[in-house]
Amino acid sequence: MMLSKRHGAWNRIDRHEGGASAPTVRTIPGWDLLRTRNFRLLWLGQVASQIGDALNKVALLWFVYELTGSALKMAVIGLLQTIPPLLFGPLIGVYLDRLRKKPVMIWVDLVRAALIAMIPTGYACGLLTLERLYALVFVTSIVSTVFGPALASAVPQIVDRPRLTAANALIQSTNHIGLLLGPAVSGLGIALIGAHNVLYVDAATFLLSALCLMPIGFVEWSKNLGSSENRAPVLHDILEGLRFILLQRRTISLLMITATLYSLGASAFVFVLPVFGKELLGVGPALLGLLWSALGVGMLAGTAWLAVTEQGNLRERFRTIARATAVGGLAVCGLSQLETVLAAGIFVAVIGVSTALFTPIVWTSLQELTPADLSGRVFTTFSVGAMSSAMAGITGFGWMMDQAGPEASLIGIGLVLLATATVAIRYSRRCGGQQTFSEVSVAEGA
Repeated sequence: MMLSKRHGAWNRIDRHEGGASAPTVRTIPGWDLLRTRNFRLLWLGQVASQIGDALNKVALLWFVYELTGSALKMAVIGLLQTIPPLLFGPLIGVYLDRLRKKPVMIWVDLVRAALIAMIPTGYACGLLTLERLYALVFVTSIVSTVFGPALASAVPQIVDRPRLTAANALIQSTNHIGLLLGPAVSGLGIALIGAHNVLYVDAATFLLSALCLMPIGFVEWSKNLGSSENRAPVLHDILEGLRFILLQRRTISLLMITATLYSLGASAFVFVLPVFGKELLGVGPALLGLLWSALGVGMLAGTAWLAVTEQGNLRERFRTIARATAVGGLAVCGLSQLETVLAAGIFVAVIGVSTALFTPIVWTSLQELTPADLSGRVFTTFSVGAMSSAMAGITGFGWMMDQAGPEASLIGIGLVLLATATVAIRYSRRCGGQQTFSEVSVAEGA
């Protein structure tokens, strides 16, 4: 792979791993990617890591509840896992742009494995207190905050541009696989070996992820990585990233507005679904589990479709987002009127498909529009915005559910998704003649 500099940004001339020129069009780009060594290792590592995350969420909460017998003390775990991305996201983005992504991701996985293993080890040695447990969870969350933006920044370093959407869809599919397999494996493990021993398995999955990352060849674009010469102050770099997003790249700011609005509704739906199943359908845990499975199956179907579909220019991608969120919004509104589990399962699967299309398309757009030396700051800023919006949506629609019931909450979420579709389609019309990402970069980055 060779790099060339044009229009002030690094451009890539991609080659196959064997050295032959890469064709610009792929018939099945997703499955073709899984046949390449570098991406296959990255994908397998992420499958292990995401299963580990799901194991951690179930086993850790169960372990804390067994240890304390308090639901409130258990809920503190969720709070400690949420605060670090909001507090440290911008700062992490600055340092991420100064470091090579491969070593960062490997060290993050190794440190996470060590921190998680310290919990059951401390418990077995009689050294674990609730305060120490909270401290370990908090530090683990800080370290984990680094991985997502590093991964998003690293994907273009091993995947050529025509296949970025397929690559991001396949990366997202690992999250869905983790959600489908992790809780079941964790529950079985808790029953057989205890929650504290399941945490050892969780630590092992991060070690496996690190081992998968080690042989991968990354191409680092920025020419000043790791250099301390003429380095600007941290505050200057934070402001530079914000200026780039909010002022210099109008398209990125439009994507951020769309993503923030989408997160407001989509994140709340996950929390409304159990109440909908219990209050409106009258189902028990078993059938509620089937509804969750329907959501996961829909998400996997959506990412599979993206993995084998060529995505077009900026205007077409905004239109895909608009269509997906419109269908999802209508399905969420319709869900409030259903009374049978089968019909609800079909609607939930449709919602899963629509929600799975959003993130890979946005990630691809950001990867193509953002210079390599700003990618960490851009992705951490997006993460902070999306998480803040998600917390607002969960809180707001949770309050609405208590006050007006799950039907009103579902309709409200559906309207937010329909509003996202409206915003996306309006933005697609504003793209004008700047149909390709190179044209957008030249027009906005001059």
